[in-house]
Amino acid sequence: MGHSETFFLKIPVGELEVNCYIIYSKNTKNCFIIDPGDNGEKISKKISETGLNPQKILLTHGHIDHCGGIRHIVSDTDIPVLIHKMDSSLMTSQRNLELGSVFGLDTPPEPNGFFEGGDIIRLDEIDIEIIHTPGHTPGSVCFKTGNMLFTGDTLFRGSVGRTDLPGGNFKNLEESIELLKKYPVETIIHPGHGESSDIEQELRFNPFL
Repeated sequence: MGHSETFFLKIPVGELEVNCYIIYSKNTKNCFIIDPGDNGEKISKKISETGLNPQKILLTHGHIDHCGGIRHIVSDTDIPVLIHKMDSSLMTSQRNLELGSVFGLDTPPEPNGFFEGGDIIRLDEIDIEIIHTPGHTPGSVCFKTGNMLFTGDTLFRGSVGRTDLPGGNFKNLEESIELLKKYPVETIIHPGHGESSDIEQELRFNPFL
């Protein structure tokens, strides 16, 4: 079931050019929105233009640049917002509020659902596995579906997430990267910023791997 082909759209949003991804079922047109960081109206427009039906918002972590577009979207759709428990307080933290005002981002609503590492979230015929990859934040996760990893700010093309923000931990990040290195070399990486890659390329060229 989880091996059926996964279709997705990629929408770079906001000043920090966060990659918002929309995973959808070709059969039902139901979709999940990953990291709607800004430009909620742009994301909503794309969803309605393509005839998709949003079911959930999934967050790789709680930083404001990955969740600043939520309020607009949920005002349109009233769909649940899910995050790892360890990042729930980060979403509505004072730091997020301050950074939000700097970048003109809406403060996100409280999340109303949680997942943990090892959970499987199903979107019709698509299985999405939650991989807990702390380091960038305590509750950072990657989403795995088929041969794809949506890595948030844990792993980038040629780099890894920073750990100098509150809650960051480089030792934890190193352990998380070791975990990701175990996936097959052809596994495709779709990061929270920048271009996509695969495990093979990162093993060869990423100095952190």
